[in-house]
Amino acid sequence: MDERSAAEQRFIRPTTRSWLRLQPGFPGGRRAGPPFRYEFPVALPCGRVLALPLRALPDGSAAASLIANQASFEVNDAIAAGMAERGRDLDADLVVGLPTLGFVYAPDVARRLGHETYAPLGYSRKFWYDDALSEPVASITSPGAGKRLYVDPNLLPRLEGRRVALVDDAVSTGRTAVAALKLMARIGVEVAGVVVAMAQSTRWRAALDAQTPGIADRVRFVFGAPLFTLGPDGWTPMPGTDPCDPL
Repeated sequence: MDERSAAEQRFIRPTTRSWLRLQPGFPGGRRAGPPFRYEFPVALPCGRVLALPLRALPDGSAAASLIANQASFEVNDAIAAGMAERGRDLDADLVVGLPTLGFVYAPDVARRLGHETYAPLGYSRKFWYDDALSEPVASITSPGAGKRLYVDPNLLPRLEGRRVALVDDAVSTGRTAVAALKLMARIGVEVAGVVVAMAQSTRWRAALDAQTPGIADRVRFVFGAPLFTLGPDGWTPMPGTDPCDPL
């Protein structure tokens, strides 16, 4: 009798200790697989490797997962360094951080790009906020209705005339990034591009380009991961979902 849990039988396990350690590299110099069991390793620009746990999605597929505020300082330092390196060519003069996990990286990326500060957007409405300076948003991890993305009116002078880079932990469906693009367009701010730690699948490309034509080609990410389908021996990438594949 197989005593493994139902999740383990599907090659999924708890992520309690994930995102804590960087490995020196891929065994043998390159990533093995597929199929993948429990995790999907990705390489960072520094040459080290981070094993991302595979998380089951409601439709039966799986995605590689990063939870930035559960990662170690070592991991996040390496990711932020990679984000700044990838995003430098956008030549933005202000970083706009997207809530909530984008705040893990936005200040560090801004410092590494030589900026004195950054501009955070938010989901929490303060009493002095203006609903006209907000956009509705939902994400893959928080799909419920009613959440809005706000810009503090006091930040408008800091944003005025700036060419900004949107910084977040990940881009997946593109909903959060699209809301931020709409909000920046509403206040007349030019978006140079989007910088994220992880690009999760390719679903975001069409959504971003529908809002701002050409912006998908100005998304910079440290590592990418496809969606996965389950087979008898593990998880196999779905064709056409790997953001690292050439278009």
